[in-house]
Formats: sequence, structure tokens, C-alpha cells
Amino acid sequence: MDNLKTQGISLPKLGLGTYRMQGDVCRAAVESALTLGYRHIDTAEMYGNEDAIGAAIAASKVARNDLHVTTKVWNENLTPDAMRRAFDTSLKKLRLDHVDLYLVHWPARNMNLRAMFETLSKLKDEGRTRAIGVANFNIALLKTVVEDIKAPIACNQIEYHAMLDQTKVRGYLAKHAIPLVAYCPLAQGRFASDETMAKIGRKHDASAAQVALKWLLDQDGVAAIPKASRAESQQANLDALKVELDDDDRKAIAALRKDMRCVNPGFAPAWD
Repeated sequence: MDNLKTQGISLPKLGLGTYRMQGDVCRAAVESALTLGYRHIDTAEMYGNEDAIGAAIAASKVARNDLHVTTKVWNENLTPDAMRRAFDTSLKKLRLDHVDLYLVHWPARNMNLRAMFETLSKLKDEGRTRAIGVANFNIALLKTVVEDIKAPIACNQIEYHAMLDQTKVRGYLAKHAIPLVAYCPLAQGRFASDETMAKIGRKHDASAAQVALKWLLDQDGVAAIPKASRAESQQANLDALKVELDDDDRKAIAALRKDMRCVNPGFAPAWD
């Protein structure tokens, strides 16, 4: 599997998203994914499943150095003391002595970005996280973090798929050599009923979801973390890597609607 090199870490382009997975279901899903060959696991404080993921990792035979683990701090814990407490709790639940990437999950309206990134940088300097980054940041916030604070962020994790245009954010990230990690890469199942994607899939003996996933993974500087609890779905996502899209396929995908945002909570920033 291809990896993205960023801020001293190697990020597998295809990972396992775990939002809304809980308990034994989550543990079984992560164990299955690791067995199939996944080496990038994405979680968050808010998901409430770090303990299940920690148990799965502990039970696996995968060497820690071969595994990439991302977790995130919730936007209610962005003061320095709260962030440290949240980080300590996440690490304990994951049963790890470090994570590979620690992200600010969502921006908050009254956050102190400079203080936040001083704390994150200290966690990195202490070797407790190998890299730091953000999720759900718009260009204005990214400019402050990247250009004013000069924080060494390793990615921006945002919703991105073939029905949501992220050209502006992608352009900014590419200019600064920062990867985009796409969550909801399959638009929460909406591609399954899209005839354009289904037609392209039939052409390549693939599913519409595999086409959508490969469209993302073909892009430079883009990783994707589809959620998949069943081994069959996890394998199907791995098999998407074998799909070879051509220019006609990409042209058809470019003509799809581009305003389908699946995740837009009331505390979200003003999207670009």
C-alpha cells in the first residue's frame, strides 16, 4: 500500500475509520482489519472506542513500528490542561506509549490556537505523539496555524468524496505539502445508488463504492479512512486499490454534483 510521508511519519493512504463502532463490534472490526493488512487505524476521544481499539491492537501480532494510530482531542478540551488530560486518557485506553498522529478534532469558537499548538508541540517533543495535525479546519484557520503559528501539522482531516468539492482546501494543503485525510469518503453509502458510479463500476468489475474510493486514492496527497466493520467490506475497500480508472471515468465523476456535505454540525466553521 502507498504511504504519504509527512512531518516525519509514514501515513498509509488507506486506513480504517471507526466512528460509531463500539465495544466488541469495534474490537472485532479492528482485529479483522489488522489481519487483512490494514496498518492505519483512526479513532478519537469522542468516538468512545479507544479502549476497544487498544484491546484489538494488544491482541494482534502487528509490530508497533508497522502500525499507524491516529486519535483526536474533542473541541471541549482545547485548553492546555484539558488537552493534556484528554491525551493521557486516550493513550491509556489505547494501551500505547505513543500515538502516531494527534489531531484537533474540530475547531471551537473561543479557542486559543497559539496555546493549543504549544501544547501539541510539547507532546510531540516529549515523544508521546510522533506528529500533530488538525481536522475540519477551513483555509482561514489553516493560514493561522501554518503561516502565523508555523505549527508542523501533518494533515487536515476533512470530509471529502466525489460529491463534495474540496478544491480550495486541497489547493492550500498541496501548496504547503500537507496531506488531506478524507473521512466519509463514500458519502455515507450514497454512491451505492448513484448510476454514474455504478456504470463505471460495471466497466471495471467493481462496485460503485470501490470506484469512489479509488478516485480519492488516485489523488496525490490524499488518504482515505472509510468506516467498515465487516471483514467483507474491509476487503472490498482494499480491493479498490486494484481498480484502474481512465480519463473517461474521471470526466464522468467530475460531472457529479459537488455539494453533498454529510457532516455539518452547528459548531462547524464556515466552510470554504
